Amino acid sequence: MQSSARTALVATAGASIEYYDFFIYATAATLVFPTHFFSRELPSVVAQLAAFSTFSVGFIARPLGGVLFGHIGDAFGRKRALSSALILMGVATTLVGVLPTYDMAGPLGAVLLILLRFVQGLAVGGQWGGAALLAIESAPSSQRGLYGSFVQMGVPVGIVLANGAFFLLDEVVAPADFETWGWRLPFLFSVVLVALGFYVKSRLQDSPGFPEKPDSRVSLRESAQKSPIVAALRDQGMTIVLAGGAFIASSGCFYMIITYGVSYGVNHAHVPRGTMLLGVMLGSLLMMPALALFAALSDRYGRIGIYMWGAALTGLVSFALFPVIDTGSAVGITLLMIASMGTAALMYGPQAALFAELFDQRIRYSGASLGYQIGSILGGGLAPIIATALYSEFESTTVIAAYMALMCAVSMACVAALGRRRTVAANSMTSSV
Repeated sequence: MQSSARTALVATAGASIEYYDFFIYATAATLVFPTHFFSRELPSVVAQLAAFSTFSVGFIARPLGGVLFGHIGDAFGRKRALSSALILMGVATTLVGVLPTYDMAGPLGAVLLILLRFVQGLAVGGQWGGAALLAIESAPSSQRGLYGSFVQMGVPVGIVLANGAFFLLDEVVAPADFETWGWRLPFLFSVVLVALGFYVKSRLQDSPGFPEKPDSRVSLRESAQKSPIVAALRDQGMTIVLAGGAFIASSGCFYMIITYGVSYGVNHAHVPRGTMLLGVMLGSLLMMPALALFAALSDRYGRIGIYMWGAALTGLVSFALFPVIDTGSAVGITLLMIASMGTAALMYGPQAALFAELFDQRIRYSGASLGYQIGSILGGGLAPIIATALYSEFESTTVIAAYMALMCAVSMACVAALGRRRTVAANSMTSSV
């Protein structure tokens, strides 16, 4: 039990710092990058779309990361894949902190920014599967949801750290200094992720069934003959598609709140930047215990029903998001953020265990990662761009709320279909873990 708890704790720490890296980019894409990496002659809406496009590059790379690290994780062990992903993310994010801006190097800065964002996407695409499976496969069978939720907490923890870093800088660094060099500091702090990656590689115990020192010659020969991702697509391709559809609402609505919601509040509703960031941070803090609560409930009452309730309630709350932001009320915005992230937690809390239980162990890393990352593109990756385009076209936030509700409806249908597919895989997990 102590080994399981330690594994879950380290996996959570890795996920938290990894998502911190991913989210500081999201925050910077909203607040900094439009004016620092693109020509000031561009209209503001075009510059914002360009910045969000670089943000979306990371989501496009995530399925590729899921394939790459899924292969490593299924063929050579979860630990090796996770440590490699953590180190890659730490290096890429630290390098963003030293990039030249448009004023220094012209378009070259934006090109390098896009390249490093792509590398970030590869890393986070591989990280989730490794962290989640290390925690779940080491957990007691009756507590897979709870242990998986610890890794899911990496998202709100990363948000708190990322927004907290920018919020703190906004308070203690003069605006001129923040524009010049202050925005770079959160990226440079990411070097600690490299150290954590080496710790995972050298000290963490791998999942049951994976030896500490595998025979690399046998592994390479076997993996060449039977790729885990090919087997996953062949044997459970529809399950991967449905898993991606299930994640659309959780990912899309969540990123809509923390990226486009913040951008809309600051640029259109003229809410102080600190008010929006504080609301996101408080909502994220309360999301952490909510994730554990709903995941534990899913261990007892089942994952499908709780997930579907989360999708339905998130769709309803979406129609209150922008009207509340328009009021400019700090209290109202904070309460709305708490409500939005609470309903999202109904989906995201049980999700790691739900996805793990869909696949056999031999293809679990590849299948779960690819489904997760497909949903991240269709949901979170495209959501800020689509929302920006919708508002530019219709000048109405109701249309954006309807788009969020549509994502929730898609996820409800996919989760209902998954409920008829997961029983066999969940039962086989008991014997393989």
